[in-house]
Amino acid sequence: MGKLKTSYICQNCGAVYPRWMGRCESCRNWNTLIEEIIEAKKGAVKAKATKVTDLADKGNDDNLQRLLSGISEVDQVLGGGIVPGSLILIGGDPGIGKSTLVLELSSKIKDTLYISGEESESQVRMRAERLKIKEGVALLSENNIETIIATIEAEKPKLVVIDSIQTVYSSDIEGAPGNVSQLSLCASKLMNLAKENHIAVIIIGHVTKQGNIAGPRVLEHLVDVVLYIEGDRFGSFRILRGVKNRFGSTNEVGIFEMTKEGLKPVKNPSQLMIGERAKNSPGSVIFPAMEGTRSLLCEIQALTSSTAFGYPKRTSSGFDLNRLSLLTAVLQKRCGLNLSTQDIYLNIAGGIKINEPAADLAVCLAIASVYKNREFKEDTVLFGEIGLAGEVRSVNNVDKRLMEAQKLGFKKAIIPKSRVKAEGSKAIGINIVQVASIKEAINKAL
Repeated sequence: MGKLKTSYICQNCGAVYPRWMGRCESCRNWNTLIEEIIEAKKGAVKAKATKVTDLADKGNDDNLQRLLSGISEVDQVLGGGIVPGSLILIGGDPGIGKSTLVLELSSKIKDTLYISGEESESQVRMRAERLKIKEGVALLSENNIETIIATIEAEKPKLVVIDSIQTVYSSDIEGAPGNVSQLSLCASKLMNLAKENHIAVIIIGHVTKQGNIAGPRVLEHLVDVVLYIEGDRFGSFRILRGVKNRFGSTNEVGIFEMTKEGLKPVKNPSQLMIGERAKNSPGSVIFPAMEGTRSLLCEIQALTSSTAFGYPKRTSSGFDLNRLSLLTAVLQKRCGLNLSTQDIYLNIAGGIKINEPAADLAVCLAIASVYKNREFKEDTVLFGEIGLAGEVRSVNNVDKRLMEAQKLGFKKAIIPKSRVKAEGSKAIGINIVQVASIKEAINKAL
């Protein structure tokens, strides 16, 4: 064996240093360098040339048909199913439903091996009983990657699920499970196993407090597909979003509802989101948001009250707080609304998050509606971006937003003036009102 040497590796970004430093120069985080022993390589071995193939030669590609998971939302996000030989990484906050989703996937696809590194076999069975999964899934509780690979090669399943990659370790190097070297080596071994045997592998990854996959970024570069499960853990909705997909588009999302029997795909999320909307309530407006390539109607609620302090309070749930402060300033300066003495509370019903600027017009109308104590018409939707001059700017996917509103019975839409001629005419049966400024929109809507 070669001489052993010590290196200090950042557990956040994977940067390597010859000696310990208090702060990583790459990611600028403190106290993230951990000493790891790295075995020196032996003498170089002369490589031999290998056979090359023509790009047009399909070979055995026709036999690699996608595996349908039986869950329509998952297949849609993956681009039509699971590709054999692919390595899929699923991340999300604790308790968001990662293990629940992969266990349901395992029960839908025949010949699946579920490997649990965090829970014992009896604990996994308890979850399976709650999800009413009785059979069809081979179960293994193991942490050593060499044992896991040997079992997979012996069983030869179609799908392998590993929960989670941070609990798996290799005996080839020293270090605790979850450190940079262990993560990189175990993921590389799983990738080689998947490609050589045409076995699809799904691994679950922990996330940091910033919401990123724990460990080095090389882990996300190594895998074929990266999926995130988003949503409020105390809410009922979950969104499966594709961040990276070598075999399909990353514009698709899957929408689920968390029930006592697991994650259930939502066929009509818009109807579910606005089904409990209070009638004739000032401060409530409907906004057609875009989640991937689909439109989702959601309710934006606003509330204003006289402040008891010298500085008014701004609170938002599901919407960027800085953006709310910006829109409040526009309403006060361009529309003459005296909001400097009002506390403003904004909520996106259903626990979802909206980040697109197309929601600006809906947010402004919700605040103006409750401030003036005038109700917004129930059959109206609106969207548009607001500039600092008070102008209403155009947004994308106008057709899809209007079609979704029309499908659920809405009769009127307030949209930016510049996009009406180009795209608005394709929606039949909905009255389109064009506005050029936020002041004009308030006058026409209220």
